[in-house]
Amino acid sequence: MSTLTVLVADDQALLRAGLRRLIDTAPDLETVGEAGTGRQAVELARGLRPDLVLMDVRMPGLDGIKATELIRADPVTAGTRVVMLTTFDLDEYVYGALRAGASGFLLKDTRPGDLLEALRVVGEGQALLAPSVTTRLIGEFARREPAGIPARLAAGLTRLSGREREVLLLVARGLTNPQIAERLGIGQATVKTHVRSLLAKLAAHDRAQLVIAAYEGGVVTAGGRAPSAAVGDFGEGG
Repeated sequence: MSTLTVLVADDQALLRAGLRRLIDTAPDLETVGEAGTGRQAVELARGLRPDLVLMDVRMPGLDGIKATELIRADPVTAGTRVVMLTTFDLDEYVYGALRAGASGFLLKDTRPGDLLEALRVVGEGQALLAPSVTTRLIGEFARREPAGIPARLAAGLTRLSGREREVLLLVARGLTNPQIAERLGIGQATVKTHVRSLLAKLAAHDRAQLVIAAYEGGVVTAGGRAPSAAVGDFGEGG
């Protein structure tokens, strides 16, 4: 069994200690460091190169969003995935965190077992699109973005087939691969092929980025209703 390494970043020492103890109870997860600031998280990520960073959104100085952006943009740590921790399910910072390259987010009151499973999901290269507020929140804050589609995204969207646009729409609405397969009457393997193609054409590193691309590209109406999902229902990767 391979072990996923985790860096915990939070400005509250007590919470960091609790998260570290929880993570280290799992045989397939190992905490390799703790950071009390965003700047320290960036430095430790570069030095330790963990598989995952469990990152608090709000930290003094360099916040979790900027720290995530720096980690994801650095070639040394580009392979490190970030899961954001937030106190409120409608925290306005979450949309920015996903745009910065985070693979998802969790509330700080998430059940311990769900948190561990979330780390595994992201560590396997999938995107964490739970709890159900994720797509609703992205739609809410996408509506506040300046008008206009980024040129790179616009170019990618023109390359999509009709079926790929259908799959992108359903991904953005929070459906999993099995749900998309059932909705479109195709096999799950075919859905995975389409998701992989979407990732390549839209230069997205995971499913969370596809959701954002769908909103920014106008494939989904911002603020549109998404299917609900309980905490622990994680969007599957390609």
